[in-house]
Amino acid sequence: PVQEQALKKGFSRSLVVSAPTASGKTLVAEIATLQAIRKGKKAVYIVPLRALAQEKYEEFSRKYVPLGIKVGISTGDLDSADPWLARDDIIIVTSEKLDSLLRHGISWASSIGLVIADEIHLLHDPDRGPTLEIVLTRLQSFRPVVLGLSATISNYQELADWLGAETVASD
Repeated sequence: PVQEQALKKGFSRSLVVSAPTASGKTLVAEIATLQAIRKGKKAVYIVPLRALAQEKYEEFSRKYVPLGIKVGISTGDLDSADPWLARDDIIIVTSEKLDSLLRHGISWASSIGLVIADEIHLLHDPDRGPTLEIVLTRLQSFRPVVLGLSATISNYQELADWLGAETVASD
């Protein structure tokens, strides 16, 4: 049902998906990612933890590299621009790393067509939330579609309003 609702809304506008764990939010993100790539744009997948970034990198590499889609990952502590990411179609990062990349003026930022914020409810986390908020705010100047994913967000409509997004909610 979550995928059906998301497909009906389309991916030309930002979307906040609030649905339980194992309901298919990642599949929604993958569909949106493939559409962005088909339009010649990059997809940036923001995750909260390095371990989750590695998991997504391995999963997406297994699925999409054989199709000619380039998948990259950057989660390091070094404050750098990681220029090699310019060649990738799907870029998996933590919010802290994306903040670093943006501060370094990455040349490929204008090529970002989709930003997936996995666990977007972490905006309310006192430690990690401010960085995610800054990153999402800075990315707005490039006008990407933002796809926020969460299993535990109760104020999804408020968040959608802030992002100028549609909502898909399921319990």
